[in-house]
Amino acid sequence: METVQQIQMRPLGKTDIFVSPIGLGVMEFAGAPGIFGRVFPIISQEEKNAILKAALDGGINWFDTAEAYGFGISERSLVAALKANGKSDQDVFIETKWMPMMRTARSITHSVEDRLRNLDGYSIGNFMVHQPYGFSTPESEMNAMADLVKAGKIRSVGVSNFSADRMRKAHATLAKRGLPLAVNQMRYSLLSREIESNGVLETARELGVTIVAYTPLGRGILSGKYNKNPELLSRMPRWRKASMRRDLERSRKLISVMEEIATASGVTIAQVALNWVINSQGDIVVAIPAATKVQQAADNAGAMKFRLSADEMSHLDEASRRL
Repeated sequence: METVQQIQMRPLGKTDIFVSPIGLGVMEFAGAPGIFGRVFPIISQEEKNAILKAALDGGINWFDTAEAYGFGISERSLVAALKANGKSDQDVFIETKWMPMMRTARSITHSVEDRLRNLDGYSIGNFMVHQPYGFSTPESEMNAMADLVKAGKIRSVGVSNFSADRMRKAHATLAKRGLPLAVNQMRYSLLSREIESNGVLETARELGVTIVAYTPLGRGILSGKYNKNPELLSRMPRWRKASMRRDLERSRKLISVMEEIATASGVTIAQVALNWVINSQGDIVVAIPAATKVQQAADNAGAMKFRLSADEMSHLDEASRRL
């Protein structure tokens, strides 16, 4: 393991935007009494403020939210936390997303106005199409997004969960408008490496698109906490338990390797997992782990303060491929 003296910011695609290798996903900030309390954890605003402070203190400069995360609750909670920590729009970078399900590209214009109202003076650094499932073509969606850039409503354009082919279409459409496709947000971790074999990673590298890795801790499994306390699964909804148990069982040997590396290096298992994600593919991948506790946010940021050795990366790669 090598200690990193200074965090090196990374460009988002071919834009002039630079972010820390790790950001903070604030989907969990969407919890509220009622239906959203069943989907997302309910965290007090004071705790959200403290979580954000830990992230900022650790060198994180960007935050990921979305329209679908409580239909504005996550966005407003993020802004409240930024203001509580004395951060201005110039201090941070925010990305949010338009949900296309059951909608056409024409709704993007209305959605961005809602996003800007929720962000209350903070700008949209990157606006993404959240899913590839809508009633419009990627070309129509990208042209609508390009119009927003030209109008000064957003700074850059991204997509999420786009296949290699759909990413190419989005990239080509934006290129005709003189704009780059900044990011494709995809599931990526030591447990989920599909983008390495389905063409997404290769295409992103070819086009100069940054991969924003979501669930980089494999829904918490790669933190090692479920291996140590399997009873935590009993608190989960029934629909989630089965898949979590499968992932937990198949990851036992991988977690063992991660634990050995973490112990030898004096870091946490979660930090090992995050360090692999942001460094295994060069600088093309950045990650947005979530945090529901202050210590989690601090640990996430701490994963940027060191770099695993080539041998450690190789051992993790081998153990992950055996899953």
